[in-house]
Amino acid sequence: MNIGIIGAGAIGTSIARALARAGIDAVIANSRGPQSLAALEQELGPRIRAVTVKEAAQADLVFLAVNWSKLPAALDGLVPWDGRIVVDANNPIEAPAFRPIDLGGRSSSEVVAGLVPGARVVKAFNHLLAALLAADPRAEGGQRLLFIAGDDAPAKAQVAGLAGRLGFLPVDLGGLREGGRLTQFPGGALTAMNLVKFG
Repeated sequence: MNIGIIGAGAIGTSIARALARAGIDAVIANSRGPQSLAALEQELGPRIRAVTVKEAAQADLVFLAVNWSKLPAALDGLVPWDGRIVVDANNPIEAPAFRPIDLGGRSSSEVVAGLVPGARVVKAFNHLLAALLAADPRAEGGQRLLFIAGDDAPAKAQVAGLAGRLGFLPVDLGGLREGGRLTQFPGGALTAMNLVKFG
């Protein structure tokens, strides 16, 4: 399974670090082009390669970790998605104001799904702080939980399998609308929780 990451901010680079630590190959892209990620490539080694956004979007599984207001521009022209998995690692809020964005009653993942027609969207990797995503999930002596939600069971299973390879304990919260709301920041009951299972 080829893995791409669109977005090289705190969350995108944390996901890249977790993949590199686990010995998993991936490509990463941002709006400024591959040359702007040369230092990150050097830091993470040969497992993580910088590419264009269009190249990253062609992966079998694509992590989407872009500032909320920049999502439409980042995804413009990337169709068709042809059933590829998009992991929605976004939250509808931005620094420095951190004001909630009005989504008209929809969950953030429903909005994202509308921007990636034909993709199988799974909500995951958005509820943990960037530092915890990049850190060893077993560092505290147990196994850090990672919540997953989505409407496509095989897609969720693939994301759960990858989370397990990274050392996390995946927890299925159900469908995209209901489960996604539980981890959506702000307002979700499970946001920013560092939950670790022992034993």
